Amino acid sequence: MAPEIVLQGHGHRHTKPLSITVFSGGTAANSLVDVFQRIADKRQCHLNYVIPISDNGGSSSELIRFIGGPSVGDIRSRLVRLIPNHDDDDGERSALKLLFEHRLSSDPLKARFEWLDIVESRSLLWGFISSPKRELIRSVLNTLNLEIVKRARPPNVFDFASASVGNMFLAGARIFTGSFESAIYLLSTVCSIPPTVSVLPAINSNFTHHISAGLANGTTIAGQVAISHPSAPTALPDETSTAPLLTSEDHDRIEDANLPGSLPALRRPNIAFSKRDEADLPARVERLWYINPYGHEIAPSANPKVVDALRGSDTVVYSIGSLYTSIVPSLVLRQVGQALAPDGGGKGSKIRRRVLILNARVDRETGPRGDPMGAVDFVKAIARACVESWMPGLVGREEVLREY
Repeated sequence: MAPEIVLQGHGHRHTKPLSITVFSGGTAANSLVDVFQRIADKRQCHLNYVIPISDNGGSSSELIRFIGGPSVGDIRSRLVRLIPNHDDDDGERSALKLLFEHRLSSDPLKARFEWLDIVESRSLLWGFISSPKRELIRSVLNTLNLEIVKRARPPNVFDFASASVGNMFLAGARIFTGSFESAIYLLSTVCSIPPTVSVLPAINSNFTHHISAGLANGTTIAGQVAISHPSAPTALPDETSTAPLLTSEDHDRIEDANLPGSLPALRRPNIAFSKRDEADLPARVERLWYINPYGHEIAPSANPKVVDALRGSDTVVYSIGSLYTSIVPSLVLRQVGQALAPDGGGKGSKIRRRVLILNARVDRETGPRGDPMGAVDFVKAIARACVESWMPGLVGREEVLREY
């Protein structure tokens, strides 16, 4: 039986099992969802997933460019993965999973017509979805569609290529409700995700948040895509390329959701990206931080529900995935390092187990392949991020890092 929190109220005394909190991204850890769920079911405890909102690649990048708001792709990926497979006699849950996982054609024109078929209820994807849910989902998608039409300023129009229907739903629900948290709740409810599981954005915000990384050789890289999986074929400059790059002034002539003067690297479309055969970074990543649209360092606060989840957990898992773009972005947020400290930053801590699950291979951000990070390096990177969140002036002190 899991450790418990004792609750008192109205003359009654009852207990609540301590939770499990998992730090992860939106893709790699999906393969472990069933494992985490079995452990939580056995312990009869709540399961929390903490996921960053800083990804500026894939179809999320076009939503960010054209509509603004947080990156929704990783949140959507986990929510859809959590759709229960049991009690699906009429096939509706399977149909919902197909709908929200569906990506439009990679051809922009075909994708646009496919999108119209979906919002007009002509698509075969609606086949096994009940009419009440279908009309609810369509109303949200049409909210987004109206926003896209309103913002269109040809030649600057929305690119539907490879768009995820689930991402479009979350973006539309956020616009409809005015709340990212409410959008997540709506998708969770539509998909019948159990109340014993929570998917928590690391930052609860209606605004876009970007990250930047500092390498050991002094190089700074802006944007998650450039750090982890650059637009194909590589993130490193090609000296033979003669294609002109848009300057900040060029970008400012385009009316989109980006603020004038924003870093061009954060405004560039990143719908197509590659996760394989990427060139190594020239040096190891040493530090990661958040930046505003102009590239200045900022220190955002964590979602209060993330801090509450950590205060009520006895087990914290750092799952598989990209270390510096899936795990660390959640750890460097203000209040997270304090909540993860052995004594809870003076407020007491119930955390008794800290589990790090290593990846099976070295990726771009844990290389270069000639000098890859080892298990101890992973632990040090996590400890440094926690200290950076709480006491940035003490990052270099080994005795402080050892506490984590």
